Amino acid sequence: MILLENVAFSYGNKRIFTDFSLELADSARLALMGPSGCGKSTLLRLISGLLTPQSGRIAGLPQDGVAYVFQESRLLPQLTARENVELVLKNVENRQKLAEEILTELGLGDELDTLPSELSGGMARRVAMARALAFPSPLLVLDEAFTGLDERTRGIVADCVLRRLGGRTLVMSTHSELEAELLGCEILRLAPPK
Repeated sequence: MILLENVAFSYGNKRIFTDFSLELADSARLALMGPSGCGKSTLLRLISGLLTPQSGRIAGLPQDGVAYVFQESRLLPQLTARENVELVLKNVENRQKLAEEILTELGLGDELDTLPSELSGGMARRVAMARALAFPSPLLVLDEAFTGLDERTRGIVADCVLRRLGGRTLVMSTHSELEAELLGCEILRLAPPK
């Protein structure tokens, strides 16, 4: 379980959260929704341990890292699609095979040896998703991870996430109720900071 208790966070003078509490049970699926600037990405970074609250506490964060898809794909440009996924599988015996399996499930079987500069934006998003799904963390965080995907591809990606989620906790930010629904998420609506 991940627990946020009375968390406060600001960027300079801009207060994002004051006295914010949230309990995330193991295997929970939560979608954060709200207008741009309401703190969705900030909350994801707090839940992941990438940001530290100025007051309050966060407990239960995974000790060995978080599987995270950022708003930008953040692929290493010198590595192929397969190598970008293998990067998070250092201690896995069949890492090449696993990387190929996930990329193929995401419709990228013909792009295994393609560099990020040669991929479309939607393909790069799917490689980033494959990398997060391959990383063995109990927490999967998706920050507007479906951006740039057409309806058909969004369905393929959602199916792959559901197949590979296992008992992990999923927290995502989205502007689409359909995306939240595709992944079976409960919705938490955030209001803009005052």
